[in-house]
Amino acid sequence: TGYDESRIEMLNKRLGEMVEKRVIHGASYCIAHKGKVIAHGAVGRNNAMGIDSPMLPDTVFGIASITKTFTATAIMQLVEDGYIRPNTYVSEIIPQFGEKPFNDITLWHLLTHTSGMCPDGGCFNEATMSPWALIGQAAEKWDGKGEFDWITPSLKIGLRRPTGSEWMYSSFGFVILGEVISRVSGMNVHDYIEEKIIKPLKLKDSGFYPTAEIASRTFFGRQEYKDWLDKVAAGEINSRDGEGSAWDAVPETSGGMTSTVYDLVRFGNAYINNGRLDDARILGRKSVEKMSKIQLSGVPDHCWNANEPNRLYGIGFDIRHSLDFNYSDRTIMHEGAGASSLDIDLEEGLVAAWFVPFD
Repeated sequence: TGYDESRIEMLNKRLGEMVEKRVIHGASYCIAHKGKVIAHGAVGRNNAMGIDSPMLPDTVFGIASITKTFTATAIMQLVEDGYIRPNTYVSEIIPQFGEKPFNDITLWHLLTHTSGMCPDGGCFNEATMSPWALIGQAAEKWDGKGEFDWITPSLKIGLRRPTGSEWMYSSFGFVILGEVISRVSGMNVHDYIEEKIIKPLKLKDSGFYPTAEIASRTFFGRQEYKDWLDKVAAGEINSRDGEGSAWDAVPETSGGMTSTVYDLVRFGNAYINNGRLDDARILGRKSVEKMSKIQLSGVPDHCWNANEPNRLYGIGFDIRHSLDFNYSDRTIMHEGAGASSLDIDLEEGLVAAWFVPFD
């Protein structure tokens, strides 16, 4: 495709150095250019527990907040199908949002992190009560009868900023979007994303419910998670059954998916191809254009000690133009804690996905 092969050699060299210096446990990466995979490799360990087991190109990992790009894609599918609009008020779908100060929040606000709802922990120095803590308190009191109402207690926290006034990274907003997808589509949102995005794109190693085979090659960082994966791999647990707790009602659409770098590149290539890949269509060209267009103007960002007067953001995708990033202006991306990233350079036709868990 005209890509300089020596740069891949340097990539492997640099990642190897980082593993040796114990900056990262390992790395798995995949790069596609003009629709063709030009690099797919791995170095280091596939765990954060010091076990001598290699990271592989098909190692599965939690993609964390990259999940949000799948959630945003699902929302835009429902927009295309005529069930909702980006400017639909959340209260039209979830009645609890009908009261102040939540009644002005639209789906667009949630998709662009401008709803004013509680930001992620660590965004600001001061400690605040989180919606997760409020849900936890309600879950402890739940008697197990009927459906668990997690939305009402979570909204007791109110807004941190007036809707539309500031960019604040809110994973909780994407959990609300997951509930919107479930109510509008009539399907559990995890099943919707699987049926409408994952299966059409043939993302064989992606989803919310790892199979036994997938669990056997999933990165683990703590003993509790390793024990759970071992039970899934042995067939002792079906990951689709959930935990049988109140938390099963809360969508995992802000960060609950697992995948591989190869699958993420396939997903990114669908965006390169205006919503299509092979014989599958997940979005139309105009939706891709809208999602990859800067949505905000003059909206400040103060998260994580930032002092940005004009935050650049698309619909469900981050857009960053600064000295830190060396790609085309028509690039959309999203990071995942842990750490992983998916970058889609629409101008160059290049998609890169990587998983580099910190040591």
